[in-house]
Amino acid sequence: MVFLAEQWVLVSALSVLLAGLIVVEGRKGGQSLSHHEMTRLINAGNGIIVDVRDAKEFKAGHIVDAINIPFAKLADRASELEKHRAKTLVVVDKMGQHAGAAGKTLRDKGFTVNRLQGGIGEWQAQNLPVVKG
Repeated sequence: MVFLAEQWVLVSALSVLLAGLIVVEGRKGGQSLSHHEMTRLINAGNGIIVDVRDAKEFKAGHIVDAINIPFAKLADRASELEKHRAKTLVVVDKMGQHAGAAGKTLRDKGFTVNRLQGGIGEWQAQNLPVVKG
């Protein structure tokens, strides 16, 4: 505690830099969309859902018309999304832990990318429909 009191300038600078880093890294993966915003985008025909969970989790429940490409294979299988290049890809994962990195991978390949805020966990918590199988 004494250090924090004596070095408040350094601690403040570190806090600001850390917050800036979090914001910059978060934006690299694409803008975070609420489930309402994503639904509007998809219903307007301007978006495609890319679910980056593994196949077992995907089969247990996913959003209608989602394309499943596991996070570990995304870099190798991104070419499967070429036919959707004109649309915005919305990355969905379990709880948001891989969506930023997956979004960055797809943005680096030239796609327009957003992320579903809270992942499929938040989607299900809102009692929104999922397809099994």
